[in-house]
Amino acid sequence: MARYIRYLLICCLVSVSGAMLYAQSPLPDVYGYRHLQTIFKGDTVDILIKSKKGEEHLKKPLFLFCQGSLPQPLLTRYEQNGQTAVTNAFVFNPDSLTRHYHVAVISKAYVPLVADQRDLNPDFTYKDSTGRFPRKYLERYYLDYYVERNLAVISFLLQQPWISPSPLVVAGHSEGSTIAAKMASRSTRISHLIYSGGNPQGRMLTLISRERAHETDTTSGAGALFSQWEKITAQPQNMDFSDGDTYKVTHDFSQPPANYLRRLKIPVLITFGTRDAGVPYLDLFRTEMIRLRKKNFYYREYPGTEHNYFPLKPNGKPDYDVFNWDRVAEDWRRWLLTQPPLPALNLPAPPPSK
Repeated sequence: MARYIRYLLICCLVSVSGAMLYAQSPLPDVYGYRHLQTIFKGDTVDILIKSKKGEEHLKKPLFLFCQGSLPQPLLTRYEQNGQTAVTNAFVFNPDSLTRHYHVAVISKAYVPLVADQRDLNPDFTYKDSTGRFPRKYLERYYLDYYVERNLAVISFLLQQPWISPSPLVVAGHSEGSTIAAKMASRSTRISHLIYSGGNPQGRMLTLISRERAHETDTTSGAGALFSQWEKITAQPQNMDFSDGDTYKVTHDFSQPPANYLRRLKIPVLITFGTRDAGVPYLDLFRTEMIRLRKKNFYYREYPGTEHNYFPLKPNGKPDYDVFNWDRVAEDWRRWLLTQPPLPALNLPAPPPSK
């Protein structure tokens, strides 16, 4: 049951002008995570921090993880064998990373930090009293809101006495990879970027690639997507969410993250499953960076796996019994240890994983 819950949660996965950001009174821990709150532009922001037990106040660098899409609580309570269990706030086990870092994740705007499974949709998304995604969440669901908020949260966290200012790692998966890439392009504080499961050419081309993969000699939905894109580009700031995602969010996340990535001079690790829809565009980006002799990009591919690093069965369906996320996080850790400056504690760097 725990693995099934974890899978569902995965799959449904500078200074800021005018931002008012300050700490509220100390909060109790939440299921083993340190809970911090700040205010950003009038919105309460919940942050969970995972630290190595006994080293919560030891000064270490920050590792910030940017989530994928959908308004899901960071923690979900569910029943397992007659007892209450709680999901991991991260899609991976952060324990190995806590040897070197304080690992942080930020909640979605106006989505509860903790919720019971029975109160959520089948895909673990949060619904308000009307049965829909919260209006205030939808009003803030666009790229620059999360980029600016996350950069402001970094500024807040760097004020904590137990956070070292450097190195500062930002990682993001799927939608979070675009947020992380734009953050890194706008902040000189970020020293390392991990870009996971992203498409350097943006969201719309991922949607088209997925549609192409399912078309037959008699059916294709790609034409409808191109028609939709014409409407979106005609009204790129349209925030009408009555039919789902707004034009603005699709437009913003369809701007090629390659534009942010190619400007970076910091070390960037790009990880992906080779059966993901965005892989042709990752290969294009990689060949272009080689042509330009950019040496700050590193690549770690997971052959035969899909968007969330599950291997595919012969029938093309994901094999959810093989959970690779912890392996991916460990590969992140090993790569970071090869990059100067080495993280805190002066631990020896292991050889890169093969």
